[in-house]
Amino acid sequence: MGAIDDRLAELGITIPDVAAPAGAYVPAILVGTTVYTAGQLPFVDGALPATGKVGAEVDAEDAHGYARQAVLNALAAARSVIGDLDRVTQIVKVTGFVASDPAFTGQPGVINGASNVLGEIFGDAGRHARSAVGVAVLPLDSPVEVEIILEIE
Repeated sequence: MGAIDDRLAELGITIPDVAAPAGAYVPAILVGTTVYTAGQLPFVDGALPATGKVGAEVDAEDAHGYARQAVLNALAAARSVIGDLDRVTQIVKVTGFVASDPAFTGQPGVINGASNVLGEIFGDAGRHARSAVGVAVLPLDSPVEVEIILEIE
């Protein structure tokens, strides 16, 4: 086990299996030393834990947890192309999409679910640039979607 696997065990976090793509794309791609993940939904055991708009059918606190799950799914996608998360030298960028009720403006707090767990796992290498965007609807009526860009050695 590597340092990141040890850290995951210490935190009680399990990186799931890679979610099957819902379209004609791959979950992640490696270009040089940069990994780009496709947008990841918060699948747990192949199913979405909730559907609907944050601020209406989905509570912001629950959506925070779904963003956390989505980024763990993104790490699974990254691991599928690099083999070992110990190769990650920097989380460069997180882009989070929140299916939002028109009156909901708490997208940054929702996407903190993804950002916070990356910091817990990777420490300083988990600090990243970020966008948190409210959108009308996401695939499969998911409340959140997260994609990441990582640098590796």
